Amino acid sequence: MTPEVLGLVLIGCMLLAIFVGFPISFTLIFLGVVFGYIGFGDVVFYLMTFQFNAVMLEQTLAAVPLFIFMGIMMEQAGLMERLFSAVQLMLSRTRGALYLAVLFVSTIFAAATGIVGASVTILGIMAAKTMNRSNYDVRLAAGTITAGGTLGILIPPSIMLVVMGPVMEVPVTDLFAAAIVPGIMLAFLYAAYSMVRCWMNPALGPVLPESEQPQSMAQVWREFLLGLVPPALLVFSALGSILFGLATPTEGAGCGAFGALLLTLAYRRLSWAKLRTALIRTLEISALVLFLVAASNFFGAVFSRLGTPAMLTELLLGLEWSPVLILLIIMALIFLLGWPLEWVPIVLIIVPILLPLVEQQGFNLTWFAILVAVNLQTAWLSPPVALSAYFLKGVVPQWDLKDIYHGMMQFMLIQLLGLALIIIFPQIALWLPGLIYGG
Repeated sequence: MTPEVLGLVLIGCMLLAIFVGFPISFTLIFLGVVFGYIGFGDVVFYLMTFQFNAVMLEQTLAAVPLFIFMGIMMEQAGLMERLFSAVQLMLSRTRGALYLAVLFVSTIFAAATGIVGASVTILGIMAAKTMNRSNYDVRLAAGTITAGGTLGILIPPSIMLVVMGPVMEVPVTDLFAAAIVPGIMLAFLYAAYSMVRCWMNPALGPVLPESEQPQSMAQVWREFLLGLVPPALLVFSALGSILFGLATPTEGAGCGAFGALLLTLAYRRLSWAKLRTALIRTLEISALVLFLVAASNFFGAVFSRLGTPAMLTELLLGLEWSPVLILLIIMALIFLLGWPLEWVPIVLIIVPILLPLVEQQGFNLTWFAILVAVNLQTAWLSPPVALSAYFLKGVVPQWDLKDIYHGMMQFMLIQLLGLALIIIFPQIALWLPGLIYGG
């Protein structure tokens, strides 16, 4: 058996092991060692040491735990509840007001946390009870909550983009800048769809009952500003310092984490118990992500050394397919893999395998990275594995899972429309990086 064919067997074993349910990190290390030893002997152990060391010395990845800690502290500060309540009251005489409130708050929260599970959970806790009381349509309500929550995977500071930067050898600053316009565009598409549905059928989003109308708009504006300005200033200062080159992603993340700590303290929501919980959650999530980064880096190095990526690239180029067709095939593959797999193994294992082919086609890597990110966002909205549904079901048990799925599928189609727009009009992703950094 040639090394290239051995690499194909390696991929098959890896996918089988993941689908069966083996722990991904240890599976990658074990398969990498076994197949690497078969393919090129003792060198595999030196390769493992080198790859793990390289990941540990990658300064950009130090931003991961800092951004996670920042998101958890913002969640504990309770600002999103205050902001949601204020937006809800400001739009109380508008049909579908709660849909707009959910999507507005989810966009702000996405920039504050970057963690999908936290966003969907908090939005479900905040909005579902009010939506039920106001006789909102369950399916459309579930769709807006889950779709809004997934914005955290795309809108900076996204943990996925921080991880994807070193994998694709693209500056994280470029990815952050490129993700802003697509993220806002998707939020606008979600909101437009919800409003059109309510305009066509007012029963989907009735006006809030008279008893819940605000008595004083001055009080509403005060709550709105107190809920919006502090987190917005924190996010924009941390993100702005990164985008405009005033700080590295790690330095910006450090400032953001410290600012979130001060903000939680200022709102009197900080206690030793909450701080301890936040630190433990940060440690758990960071260890999971970073160990998987190291394991997949080693696995990818073994796979590459076996020569299989080069063989597959030559094979596909030999078919003389158009670059557009190859891009659509890659997007379809990532979309299908996003159903059973989370973004982490796809970004860390599948994308490096496809990268030589992408580079051969001359695609802009920043643009391609945003396509992958938007594509993977649909995985959170794609039954049967869509994790957003289970996060929402966990906090709103009275909603039927079938209705949640039905609502999510509507927004998954909008997501695919957004992906198609970015493919057809690359400047949606590339305009802002070009404006800030030139070229």
